[in-house]
Amino acid sequence: MNRKEFLKRSLYGAASVVAATSVVGNLTSCCGKQPLAEPKSECELKLSLQEWVMYGDTLEEKLDNMEQLGVVGLELGGRGLASRVGEIKQALSNRNIKVSAICAGFDGFILAEDAQVKAAFDSSMREIVAAAAEVGSTGVIMVPAFNGQRPCKPHTLETREYLCEQMHDLGEYALKCGTTVILEPLNRQEAHYLRQVADAAAICRDSQSAGVKCMGDFWHMKEETSDYAALIAAGRDYLQHVHIASRGRRMIPGEDGELDNYIDGFRALKELCYPYYVSFECGCGGEREPLINSAVAMLREQWSKA
Repeated sequence: MNRKEFLKRSLYGAASVVAATSVVGNLTSCCGKQPLAEPKSECELKLSLQEWVMYGDTLEEKLDNMEQLGVVGLELGGRGLASRVGEIKQALSNRNIKVSAICAGFDGFILAEDAQVKAAFDSSMREIVAAAAEVGSTGVIMVPAFNGQRPCKPHTLETREYLCEQMHDLGEYALKCGTTVILEPLNRQEAHYLRQVADAAAICRDSQSAGVKCMGDFWHMKEETSDYAALIAAGRDYLQHVHIASRGRRMIPGEDGELDNYIDGFRALKELCYPYYVSFECGCGGEREPLINSAVAMLREQWSKA
């Protein structure tokens, strides 16, 4: 290389470093504590409780207690939902509580290599989707495959393309019924496939169906580098549900003390003006009533600080 060529390449390299530094600086400001937009204080925290998490001996008692706390969402299990449609609609009539999401309950799984297992998923999932629409649910939560589900399609590009095709068909069916399907990313201890919210949002996009959505779960978001970034990555187009639990043992929020800080994620929800539900999916390490009452108050306080 002669001197002229060397100087030319050196100047080009220096310009590239300056440009890259500028880009990194911009990315740092976006991914750090600087918000993408001012949080919207009028955005409402809509809390939901899974039916089996709430205290009370009957569904009516649970709903009465939820109303006293100002909880506005009820999350139900999908198994046997079709037989409960009348019961649920009757129980929610004249109440300020709606069905938030339906949590799984289907047979089989969508990435099954066994044709009979896949067929069981297709039929049972569609039955739950139809029932979810009847009770006014925002959607049916599903996981493509848990670690223990075998035989399962391998984690390859071809499998991703297959999943997008299958989700398109399922999403279009859900739209016709009047609801959606909601992909849930899990941590690596529970699922090898689909572990981050941004990945789930990308599958929603590539499925090319408005009936395919995704969710975040503060417990599973241990896989993420930032609660804020994870939820912002899904955005208003795809984020349709959020699960919450304590961050050490997956109990009632607040049971793990200082670990249970959700402000960063709440800030993202406020900036998105997220219109759906934040739903308790958790165990309970003590007396249920005071723990849930305390958790509701704590989450509202953190929301006000976000």
